[in-house]
Amino acid sequence: MPGPRIAIATCDRFPHGDPESAELGLEAAVWDDPGVDWSVYDLVVIRSTWDYTDKVDTFLDWIERVPALRNEADVVRWNHDKQYLRALHAHGVPTVPTRYDPDHVPPGRWVVKPTVSVGARDTISGDADDAMAHVERLRAAGRVAMVQPHLTGVDEEGETALVYLGGEYSHAARKRAVLGNLRRDDGSYAPDHVEPRQPTVAELEVAEHVLDLLPFDRDGLLYARVDLIPDDSGDPVLLELELIEPQLFLAQSEHGLDRFRMAIAAAVG
Repeated sequence: MPGPRIAIATCDRFPHGDPESAELGLEAAVWDDPGVDWSVYDLVVIRSTWDYTDKVDTFLDWIERVPALRNEADVVRWNHDKQYLRALHAHGVPTVPTRYDPDHVPPGRWVVKPTVSVGARDTISGDADDAMAHVERLRAAGRVAMVQPHLTGVDEEGETALVYLGGEYSHAARKRAVLGNLRRDDGSYAPDHVEPRQPTVAELEVAEHVLDLLPFDRDGLLYARVDLIPDDSGDPVLLELELIEPQLFLAQSEHGLDRFRMAIAAAVG
């Protein structure tokens, strides 16, 4: 008997999937191609749908129409807007202090980005005047801005990305801190320096705390990436939780690709 039919959901700039997903050897289909019959697949894995922030409403409608989607539609809907950080912070997760759509920011150095974005797109770093000017630009475009203090530890330490596959910790990578529009000519988003990293006990504890507090079962997640940076005391705080289309840094892990394949096979059942 033929095996299950599995598709990688991608965007039209990567009709065959991005390089990381291509390693899986699975069929690829463009998420907003009207000619695709998603009902023929036993599993659809969201990977390189990196243009969805340009057409959010269409994307949120699409996820509801795909019968066997991972991560599932309720996960994607909850995670697509970074205001999920409010809920996690309210439940005790240490997060980067964040102001949403403020009318004023005090003196200091700030990072400003829209709550719906990928790959540091439309993200700036600057002083209070720069920050408010960007807030106003985003507001004029009908977007919600989030303003965070620039934590200096990230300049030296970068970000630690902890990757979970099938609900279990797999591996971690260190990303150089990057700001601005990282959208390459081919439509991809990627930091320009990533290396394997062994997370600290404190980083693992924060990541586990994050996943245990989600409003859905973590065991149902095909993948998750928990991005942490050090606060001014050197303690890890949550920058972002990526549950939709993150790079999983499989090349930075000896067994990452095999673990991802096994997680996909388990999701098909």
